[in-house]
Amino acid sequence: MTVPKGSYAAGLRRLERPKAILFDWDNTLIDSWHTIHDAQNHTMQAFGLEAWTLEQTRERVRGSMRDSYPEMFGERWQEAGEVFYARFSERHLDTLTPLPGAFELLERLAAMEIYMGVVSNKKGDYVRKEAEHLGWSSFFGRIIGAFDASRDKPAKEPVDMALTGSGIEAGNTVWFAGDADIDLHCAINANCVPILLRETGPGPHEFVVHPPVLHVNSCKTLLKVVMSL
Repeated sequence: MTVPKGSYAAGLRRLERPKAILFDWDNTLIDSWHTIHDAQNHTMQAFGLEAWTLEQTRERVRGSMRDSYPEMFGERWQEAGEVFYARFSERHLDTLTPLPGAFELLERLAAMEIYMGVVSNKKGDYVRKEAEHLGWSSFFGRIIGAFDASRDKPAKEPVDMALTGSGIEAGNTVWFAGDADIDLHCAINANCVPILLRETGPGPHEFVVHPPVLHVNSCKTLLKVVMSL
């Protein structure tokens, strides 16, 4: 676990125990890179574009489809989206893999009565179907995906929607945990605490504009931090 500025103890002093934690979904709570990579390359090849390596997919898949596909596929971006989701639908439930400690994290946070929600740039229907398949739906007050709000992550609208009905306002007691720059950007746009949740720490030139308050290397570590506050 790392803190971008100062010591670990100093980092914890900057944190308040959360009343709510909002999570990114893919590669924050579940491992989905291989499924996304397969569907992305299937779509690229269908439109005569060069396939990506897995590492390129990890680096480039950030924004929602309605934000990223028009640049990639032009006027045919919606058609490309249909190709992607047709391929993705065939296998995403069969390959759905929770990240280590994710279930235990959600279970303990629920027992602590911490409100939880999901804010993803995957199409909302798919995220909700995956949560239901895992038996996790009851952990979350709201599961928000792409196209559910008027704008997608990193805009603040999906965060506002995820908190709707919770009675909790964005601020120092609402954390946003995710694995990518777009999650931290979204957290800051929505006035939430940005938490980087992934195995590797920030690179030397990563997150310069939207730095995390804290990096935790696993779901288990995140739980330890929350329980220590």
